[in-house]
Amino acid sequence: MFPYTGRGAVPGPIDEGTTMVKPITAAALEARYQSSFGRAAGYLPHSRKAVDAWLTDLVAKARKRTAEHVPTVQALAELLESDKPLRDNVNLMIEQAQQLDPGHKAEHVKNIDEMLKCLDEITVTAPEYRLDPKERVFFPMSALFCYMMATQAGWDAFRDERFNDALLTILRDGWCAFLDSPESRYVLNEGPNGWLCQAASEQNKLYEFVIPEPGALYGGFVSFNAFFNRHIKPEFRPNGAKDDPQAVVSPNDGSVVRFVSDVQEDADITLKGQPYALRQMLGGYEHTDRFVGGDVFQSFLSGANYHRWHAPVDGIVRHVERIPGLLFSELPMKDVDTSAGTLSQGYQANVNTRGLVVIESTVPDIGLVCVIPVGITEISSVRFSVAVGDRVTRGDELGYFSYGGSSMALVFEPGKVEFTVPNNTIDTADDGAPLFVNGRIATKK
Repeated sequence: MFPYTGRGAVPGPIDEGTTMVKPITAAALEARYQSSFGRAAGYLPHSRKAVDAWLTDLVAKARKRTAEHVPTVQALAELLESDKPLRDNVNLMIEQAQQLDPGHKAEHVKNIDEMLKCLDEITVTAPEYRLDPKERVFFPMSALFCYMMATQAGWDAFRDERFNDALLTILRDGWCAFLDSPESRYVLNEGPNGWLCQAASEQNKLYEFVIPEPGALYGGFVSFNAFFNRHIKPEFRPNGAKDDPQAVVSPNDGSVVRFVSDVQEDADITLKGQPYALRQMLGGYEHTDRFVGGDVFQSFLSGANYHRWHAPVDGIVRHVERIPGLLFSELPMKDVDTSAGTLSQGYQANVNTRGLVVIESTVPDIGLVCVIPVGITEISSVRFSVAVGDRVTRGDELGYFSYGGSSMALVFEPGKVEFTVPNNTIDTADDGAPLFVNGRIATKK
């Protein structure tokens, strides 16, 4: 079972007892999209019109598809066939999604069969770079579910454990397995939409990274994921606080989402101003009580960021765990709220698939530090490079995400550290101070 499940009543855009969506302004729908993680992180285009065009193309391909479902999608098809309440809710989600686009600017999925065929297409397609940023859709399932996630039925469906598990299997054993395979390398080329073209190299600063065979076919990478998880050259992330043992350094590249103090063990994480609940966030970790009243520091990684994460303190690894959770659940939103994406990142740190690495600092009085890499939407494969008992030094690799950027949270015991970077204004998820691996973010009090 997930640490956070359930279908409790949550304010949303749906009339009770009807399939009609309450009117939602174009501004509210646009604000929701602009503040979404995928858009803020650069995995979805700035313009929702580009998503509409991409969705129209995907649906057209799906409608022409005659092949049988891939195994992971077939498993979802069988689940929906056997579970009428779930099937009815997914059908309702699809219907409500179409109502959110009354002008039919996109050719939407019309039924479950079309949704399944779209998922078939996605599982055998690697993300293309795209020279024009307006055309970049690096999160295909997020684009497919873009309107569905904004509905009340979607709020219920994407929090349903059975539906979520089936989507996770499609991501892990379908799409991610394809991205781990040599067949995914076709997008690693120097053409205008290839990840090794000049424009992509400059945007992603490939000169900072280890390229196995520069100039060779596929750059010498064995798969698309091998490219996305590429190692950085140490000289580009020096330890900026190596002479100060009391310094805490950033475990990842990215930007500040927020940091908060006096975090409680339990809270209603769907409420604005209550982004963290330690019992849920730490998945029932036996020493959760030590962090009650402490600090949480959250950041997020964009698509152009380095995707491995490292030790923020010197110490000994005391606990390593992967906590299963949700994939496509976002906080509901009725009105224009530009902070919705940032708030959802706090919510997602509590309920999404995430890792938990607990380090006992060898510096007196820093105590335990939790490192929590959070998988959001397509990025839900958290992989570890350390084990319990390992001794780590600031900057040592702890693990990586299987594809792309995501979110990262650090949890500290109360009264142990003082942050040295500016907090975010919380207006949007992507306007926080920039962070780099090994850069100082806090110091011992």
